[in-house]
Amino acid sequence: MTPSVGTIDATRPPRPAPCDDLATWDREHVWHAFTQMQEYEPLLIERGEGAWLVDTSGRRYIDGSASMWCNVHGHRHPRLDAAVREQLDRVAHVTNLGLSNPTTVAFARRLVEIAPPGLDRVFFTGDGSSATEAALKMAFQYWRQAARPEPARTRFVAIGDAYHGDTLGAIGVGGVDRFTALFAPLTFDALRLPSPALPRPGTATPPSLAESLAGLEALLVAHAGTVAAVIMEPLVQMAGGVLVHPEGFLRGVREITQRHDVLLILDEIAVGFGRTGTMFACEQEAVVPDLLCLAKGLTAGYLPMAATLATGRIWEAFLGTHAEHRTFFHGHTYGGNPLAAAVGLASLDIFRDEDVLAELPAKIARLEAGVARLAALPHVGAVRQCGLVAGVELVHTVADAARARPAVPYPWQEQRGTRACLAARRHGALLRQLGDVVVVMPPLCIDDDEIDLLVAAAEAGVVEATA
Repeated sequence: MTPSVGTIDATRPPRPAPCDDLATWDREHVWHAFTQMQEYEPLLIERGEGAWLVDTSGRRYIDGSASMWCNVHGHRHPRLDAAVREQLDRVAHVTNLGLSNPTTVAFARRLVEIAPPGLDRVFFTGDGSSATEAALKMAFQYWRQAARPEPARTRFVAIGDAYHGDTLGAIGVGGVDRFTALFAPLTFDALRLPSPALPRPGTATPPSLAESLAGLEALLVAHAGTVAAVIMEPLVQMAGGVLVHPEGFLRGVREITQRHDVLLILDEIAVGFGRTGTMFACEQEAVVPDLLCLAKGLTAGYLPMAATLATGRIWEAFLGTHAEHRTFFHGHTYGGNPLAAAVGLASLDIFRDEDVLAELPAKIARLEAGVARLAALPHVGAVRQCGLVAGVELVHTVADAARARPAVPYPWQEQRGTRACLAARRHGALLRQLGDVVVVMPPLCIDDDEIDLLVAAAEAGVVEATA
């Protein structure tokens, strides 16, 4: 029977719009994040498989940014696809405000099982910024409701050049000016500890580990009784430019915060789920925070979901009768979504069943050998790597440590990092820049040959952008 006008023929799949129309609509209607739309040129990705993405014209690219650092096991992994389909046969969404569902409960249990010991309460949100926001509010409210309340603890200590998200609380503890400076009047000022990974002003060398830890100790002494928590990314500051901390810094921060009875919030939104070589970065220095923020790889890059894990100490401060008004009044419509929880569970099964973590050391070494070539290029000031992520910093003039001369950056208006990523795209790789730092961060599923292709494309892009 021929369908009548105005009805949908269910026997035929929907026909996509012509590519030219899609590109026009993309320019006219879609406001892209962190993108100057006046200069934007559309690139429409139609499908993916493994570590590869394919655009609407059929051109293939290695996903060298893991689709904004969240893809873990590759695109169209059959077990992840199946998990979403199976959950759809049950229920797509159940509110987490006073209700629950079996899939989300099971996912919370699995997260507790793999998390550092003691982090046994899971608060679900929708994205990394929301996970940070929840952690900040939990820490703030905790000190008002603890067994021995200390309401004067209202301040936060953050690392210089940190990035923890785009909501107002996350901006308050953020330290990357190009992301946060405009909105500073809307939020609060964090106490700032210089990044232990960056050279001291006017020098070519970073502070020593002892100097950095002494700086934190002095900061907490100077603001005794007023600091609620220290927040940091463990091991490496991702959006700050892949800034790798010295070994022992995380462990030292934990010891100092415990000595001063200050909470520690660890932001593993970008560094968790195998990115640094272990399931969680904090495992490498045997650190257990009071609050742990997770997102991105939490669902292997399939669906939006985030979580803030808390210790029993934090949890107990929020318990009481309705009349005591101790509830955590914070939540999101899609927090704990069962579709996202289902794919998150399947991702943890893949980690377990396919020995993902055991295969990472060889891949990390392969990437390290590849990007080492880039360090010798004339306008590469540094190559920094932690696990399966590397940052290639482009500079006008490299630093001279012997003469204590710092590197001379390119004028920011020249957009050398952006130009390098666009050039790498022509060589078959999608990369993301952080200012003039080109980030190489593929899915964990990438194989050796694909790593070589990715590094070659990044090298070609850097050479073209700095010629």
